[in-house]
Amino acid sequence: MKIRDEYTCPLEIVHDIIKGKWKTILVFELRQSNKTFSELEHSILGINQKMLIQQLKELHEFGIIDKISSTGYPLHVEYFLTDRGKKMLKAVEIMQEIGIEYMLENGQQGVLDSKGICYNK
Repeated sequence: MKIRDEYTCPLEIVHDIIKGKWKTILVFELRQSNKTFSELEHSILGINQKMLIQQLKELHEFGIIDKISSTGYPLHVEYFLTDRGKKMLKAVEIMQEIGIEYMLENGQQGVLDSKGICYNK
């Protein structure tokens, strides 16, 4: 994805960076530790390899994530949040809280429980 040349507001840039179904979820998944492609693929229900590759590439281009590649066989690559990604994580965590509140208000505690998402009961 290419960043547009003209914006009227900095929030437009951030929107372009994180728009899409998976980017905020990827940032959230990387909140505690580095993860391999395989770990990310298995931890995010519904994402396919092609989409994961694309989303990781875009997050990397925008400086939200970076990767460490080790030499040798088999190739081992780990993804992690950059300093910018850690700032983005703060916003993603707030969005997660809002989502939890909404789900609780609408009787979706079962979904939260089934996913092991913590909330105040």
